[in-house]
Amino acid sequence: MQKKQQPEAAADPMSSSDAPEDGPKETSSVSQNISDADAFKILLEMKLKKRQKRPALPSTVTELDTEDGSKVYVVGTAHFSDSSKKDVVKTIQEVQPDVVVVELCQYRVSMLKMDEKTLLKEAKEINLEKLQQAIKQNGVMSGLMQMLLLKVSAHITEQLGMAPGGEFREAFKEASKVPFCKFHLGDRPIPVTFKRAIAALSFWQKVKLAWGLCFLSDPISKDDVEKCKQKDLLEQMMAEMIGEFPDLHRTIVSERDIYLTYMLKQAAKQIELPRASENEPRKYIPAVVVGVVGMGHVPGIEKNWNSDLKIQEIMSVPPPSASSKILKFVLKATVFGLLGYGCYRIGHRTVQFVLSMPATQSYLQRLTEVPQQ
Repeated sequence: MQKKQQPEAAADPMSSSDAPEDGPKETSSVSQNISDADAFKILLEMKLKKRQKRPALPSTVTELDTEDGSKVYVVGTAHFSDSSKKDVVKTIQEVQPDVVVVELCQYRVSMLKMDEKTLLKEAKEINLEKLQQAIKQNGVMSGLMQMLLLKVSAHITEQLGMAPGGEFREAFKEASKVPFCKFHLGDRPIPVTFKRAIAALSFWQKVKLAWGLCFLSDPISKDDVEKCKQKDLLEQMMAEMIGEFPDLHRTIVSERDIYLTYMLKQAAKQIELPRASENEPRKYIPAVVVGVVGMGHVPGIEKNWNSDLKIQEIMSVPPPSASSKILKFVLKATVFGLLGYGCYRIGHRTVQFVLSMPATQSYLQRLTEVPQQ
């Protein structure tokens, strides 16, 4: 109960109107005269008191430290897991972070505000409108690949009856309950990832990957999803992917490991305390950050943590290859060819139908008889 009361208590110093009308006048005058800096300090003290010095964290949490003393708690999750949701809630409640970073980008942020029913429906419905939107946003090849991956997600959704990204929605809710806690999107924009992934594959690799995704139908159980939180199993799965599509692993996993690590380190910079006046010296305190990422990214984040990271190179989009241009032309030609053939068939049948009508035949007969008369 104490944790639920904390946000309400934190709001009291900020608003004097919450005090009872029949309370002591001294309390009212104090709350009216309190400065923003003092209010911040009171709320910060409350937050720090609630923050556990030795937090009881789930086994899926990896603790990382920065040079200036900030702490980062990385929660490794499975994206379709009830257990992962609980791990995220537990970690945020225990450490009372200053920043929560999630493995989402601005193109997927809408899932934070949707309810479970809407997301479940959206995940199952893959239609022409979604395909057109994906192609318009990411290009032909990247858009088609995105739709194939959505098909995989829809398959898992249908098997489990659970919408993806529940751990991110829980992180968003819990972060809003912690005073002065910021919420950051830490993943690379998905159009960049898809375009770099497509550019890294050869023509036949693209065909092989698309074929495998199209015919994915293996049953998936909740136990299988929970096993994805075990590092050894996940590393084994990654090793299998590296053997078949090493370039795909590099762009979709390894590069995003670097990007996520960079964003976590940016979020973990020291926090400046408010000053009563400009003459007062600046004071900083170490930050506490919670990162919520897929378990497959945790080893890469640990590996890159002490490296000097630069993300300019992995944010660039290479020009389309010759095979991509040829495939794009073939796809367009096929689509327009099918449309043209469809119009021809419909038109041909329509003409035959009109000509077979008695009224049409009678009219044509009259036309042929007029010159003879």
